[in-house]
Amino acid sequence: MSILFVTGTGTEVGKTVTTAAVAALARAAGRSVAVLKPGQTGVGPDEPGDVDEVRRLAGPVRTSELARYPEPLAPDTAAQRSGLATVGPEQVAEAVAALAEQYDLVLVEGAGGLLVRYDEPGHTLADMALATAGLGLRTEVLLVAAAGLGTLNSTALTAEALRARGLDLLGVVVGSWPAGPDLAARCNLADLPTAAGAPLLGALPEHLATGACISFAARARMALAPSLGGDWDAAAFTARHRPAA
Repeated sequence: MSILFVTGTGTEVGKTVTTAAVAALARAAGRSVAVLKPGQTGVGPDEPGDVDEVRRLAGPVRTSELARYPEPLAPDTAAQRSGLATVGPEQVAEAVAALAEQYDLVLVEGAGGLLVRYDEPGHTLADMALATAGLGLRTEVLLVAAAGLGTLNSTALTAEALRARGLDLLGVVVGSWPAGPDLAARCNLADLPTAAGAPLLGALPEHLATGACISFAARARMALAPSLGGDWDAAAFTARHRPAA
């Protein structure tokens, strides 16, 4: 993979930590990494945003934002309320292409879910990925999903939207796996790949971003599959958490 758009089944599902985990493992493998945030919402001009958190966790990666809005709203709404310019697919595609000339891996982290609006015409992260692919660049999407009840529907809807647009879904990562998973979360491990039509590529433990006795990259390696640079075994993890009949 060289260009990976990271989206989620919704907000607060672990997209930023997942982005950081993928970046950390790529760096550990000797690859150069750039992380792009098309539209950051909910932070002021001098406050740290998602790319700052990625850099804190993953180490010295190239990070950039194309737009920043102070209110925690969808980018289009936040832009209108603040009077700031929106960001569109062509602008994002050009920025990604420029980064791809210099870095081995470019990660593009979206805001909220796949079809959140970024501008008045209604362009979304999916349109940005399509515009990037239209430049002849290999472009894939990584879907970060919640662990518990309700995640299968939002996962299936996102996967269907990607297929309808001809976008490649690399796989699904559970962005925050609870220390004490309930029945729904445990069952979802087996059901998420079916809902997505794509493999389960990781389950990041909750509080992964907080301090621990081993490095963030080492913890990420234990929670992401080999295709993302880790050692995590989806079949073994699913079997370990399978509930009794």
